[in-house]
Amino acid sequence: MRERDGTPPGHPDERTAVLMLHGRSVPVLAGLDLDFKSYSWADALAKAGYDVFMMDLQGSGLSPRPKMDDPRNVNPAQQHLLKPRPPGFTPGPPNYPFQLTNSNSDRDELNTVVEWIIRERGVKKVAFIGWSAAAFTMGPYAVKNPGKVSSLFLLAPIFPPEGTSNAPDPLPQPGFPMFLSTKDGTWNGWGSEVHCEGQREEEMRDKVWEAIMKSDPVGSTWGPVGEGRNRIRNFVRWGWNKNTAAQGGVLGGSVPVLIAYGEYDRQVNTSSEDPEFNFSVPALYDAIAGDHKLMVKLDCAGHSVVWEMQHKNVHNLSKHWLKHLKVDGKTQGIFNMNTNGDISPAP
Repeated sequence: MRERDGTPPGHPDERTAVLMLHGRSVPVLAGLDLDFKSYSWADALAKAGYDVFMMDLQGSGLSPRPKMDDPRNVNPAQQHLLKPRPPGFTPGPPNYPFQLTNSNSDRDELNTVVEWIIRERGVKKVAFIGWSAAAFTMGPYAVKNPGKVSSLFLLAPIFPPEGTSNAPDPLPQPGFPMFLSTKDGTWNGWGSEVHCEGQREEEMRDKVWEAIMKSDPVGSTWGPVGEGRNRIRNFVRWGWNKNTAAQGGVLGGSVPVLIAYGEYDRQVNTSSEDPEFNFSVPALYDAIAGDHKLMVKLDCAGHSVVWEMQHKNVHNLSKHWLKHLKVDGKTQGIFNMNTNGDISPAP
């Protein structure tokens, strides 16, 4: 966990704690606290007076990564990416033939951090900001713990409306602990969602990858010298669907919700025949039962909007949300945001 405390000196009674959580493949510091130009979302919030915390779940970033130091525990279909081979490595079945973590362990870790913040910082609740797959952890946690969560801002949330509610049996689930990603694969995959002039800077190819490698002291030594591989934990998820989002009227009720996503984001809106991978952001908005819910579609933005031209507007949107819990003066509705940061009701 990392902190950027922007609370004005001598004003602990005005402290507002914000907890930021990463998605599936990018550690929190590279994604939400990128030390390059104005891209650090956490820094922008701290400068606005918020006490900002960022956490990596087990298996991500600088948190412990059990079983992930062993290259044999890489997805067997990706072991060819380990060239040159790490010392002592021979391709083959995983030595730990299970997925690494699951929804219960992730939510338990989140709860540990939330309770620490509440205790150590003397706040009653914590505001959540999550990117991408963070929704799998923060959404259900807020439903079950509304007394600890003041609001929920989900950027590009992954949401399977018909996803399973029940834990699989047995746990841990068979499989392998981790996937790998490459520098070229990360950049080129991101490029499939770039459709506007100036949507991303060419420099970001190196800056993003360098930040990811800085958070991965082992993966950074794998693969081609000077490039490395991004180790991505493999986790089992359940309990985040249209029934969870509506449960008790908590989301949009005692926990106000703001959803934002890019118009070119193809990771959050899919058409898979498998309900576990059929994702929809509008379905999440519709599923939330309470009235205090807002959704903003960002022009000229993809899933990696935190590193794109719209990043400053996302920062400003979140600052306004944390202060007012409104968008365009309203507590409910669907809006569009252009690249100037102007907001208008969706047609």
